[in-house]
Amino acid sequence: MDFITGEIIGIDKPLGWTSFDAVKRIRGAIQRRLNVKKFKVGHAGTLDPLATGVLIICTGRSTRDIERLQNGTKEYVATIRLGATTPSFDLETEIDAEYPFEHISEDMVREILPRFTGHIMQVPPVFSAVKVDGKRAYKYARKGKEVELKAKPLVIEELEMLPSILPELKLRIVCSKGTYIRALTRDIGAALNSGAHLTVLCRTRVGNVRLADCLTVEQAVEKISSCELTFPDDFQLTRNNA
Repeated sequence: MDFITGEIIGIDKPLGWTSFDAVKRIRGAIQRRLNVKKFKVGHAGTLDPLATGVLIICTGRSTRDIERLQNGTKEYVATIRLGATTPSFDLETEIDAEYPFEHISEDMVREILPRFTGHIMQVPPVFSAVKVDGKRAYKYARKGKEVELKAKPLVIEELEMLPSILPELKLRIVCSKGTYIRALTRDIGAALNSGAHLTVLCRTRVGNVRLADCLTVEQAVEKISSCELTFPDDFQLTRNNA
């Protein structure tokens, strides 16, 4: 592997890890393998700690490709619980309100899903990294402060209902960069005259990188530790600032 010129590694991010946790683990393995104290490693497209799935990690000069990679189409499989909301619209926070859900049928779900496909406007959740007056929105939200976020344009190419047993709803979502599945969950709950929050989220694809092609963090570390190393011709010149 040529970590200097750059490797693009697909990782299946574990539940509970931040994207930075995964990057830190991979960076540490590369630093040990190359016997260097610093090394450039980054990721393309952040995943929340409560989400799992495809996280693209770039090394060395391939970090220049991060913007291009994170602009790729994303695919997710989401499990949504109808009938209750949380402030974060996922399991990061406790249920704050409950709503009727007995009136919801599979046909009703299929009827409203087209409202959320194509070019749409979406208001990000307050528990998000969107900046408000120079600070992340979630910092205000965690202090109980109200913030007003503006709707942003995005594209949802596909929105498919997978086999579900209501009030648990399972969806496959193909969408553009910047889509908040938690916000989509919120809006679907409201469209069904109920509430909803996200309970499980797995990113199954980023661009051409699919979950089936990804390594676990442990597999990636093992591969890095045992791989045959190759280097660019100017390795000595770039070793200290790769």
